[in-house]
Formats: sequence, structure tokens, C-alpha cells
Amino acid sequence: MTDQLFDEDPSDYVRYRSYLQDLEGVSEADEASLLATVLDDPDVSMAEAVVNRHLERRAAHLLTDPAYITWAQTFATVIGDRSFLARRLREWTLLRAIALDEPWTAEELTTASDWFQRTASVVLIVTSPEALSLLAEQGRTRRVRNAASRRLQEVRSTPT
Repeated sequence: MTDQLFDEDPSDYVRYRSYLQDLEGVSEADEASLLATVLDDPDVSMAEAVVNRHLERRAAHLLTDPAYITWAQTFATVIGDRSFLARRLREWTLLRAIALDEPWTAEELTTASDWFQRTASVVLIVTSPEALSLLAEQGRTRRVRNAASRRLQEVRSTPT
């Protein structure tokens, strides 16, 4: 799939791999600057794909850590009004809220992307019976509804 992004210019692929490697080893102090550099790349689609991969990795790693809040604020500032990245960051933050039993709304859950609903239905960190019930009843796809139903059964059968 990644190779399809670079059919016309192999140098895009080289930059893509290089950016990913650089972001993998970047220090917290240099992360925002490097993200801004990546987002300044002339190939907007490639740059956003790199930043999204980094977002996925870092958000998953920091999800329940108190440092997530500061990281997410910095990340939001760097990505600005890039709609896909902003939405994905909001959805990771919603996943965090559900996982930590913080406030969230049914509307946030039911209007979230397919990616979010699938993720929330299967990740072990989501144990909220309310969220899983809502997804089991109102998830956008049959796959989400079935996964949420199975996960809800697991949560209810796990001793607390």
C-alpha cells in the first residue's frame, strides 16, 4: 500500500522512510520541530501519512500516561488545521477519555470514524460497559457491532 503513494517519484519513498526513521528516534524536545519540517514537505499526502504514522505510534504509547495531555496539545499546535490529522488526534483523545473513565458523550462515539469505532471495540484498554454497549447497539458497521458485543461480554465476565 505504501508503495502506491510513490509511483511517480522514488525520491518521495526515500523521504517517507527517512522521515519515519527520524521521527522514531526523535527526542521529545525536538519532536515538534521535526513534525513541522515533515509537514512542510511539498508532497502533502506523503507528509501527512508520515505524521499520521507517528501520531498512531506516540498516541498508543502515551495513551494512559499523564504526559499525553501536553503531548497532544503540542501536536495539535503543530498540525494546525489539517483536518484528517486533527480528527485522528481528537479520536485518540476520545479513546483516552473512555479508557480512563473520563467524560465523553454518546454523540462523540457514534459520530466517530470507522477506524475509531473498530479500535474502541477491540482494544483491551477500553473496558467501559457504557461505551461498548453503545457501539454494540449503534456502531456504524456490523463488524463494529459484533466486535463491541464480544468485547462487552468479555468485560462483563471478567471479575473486578
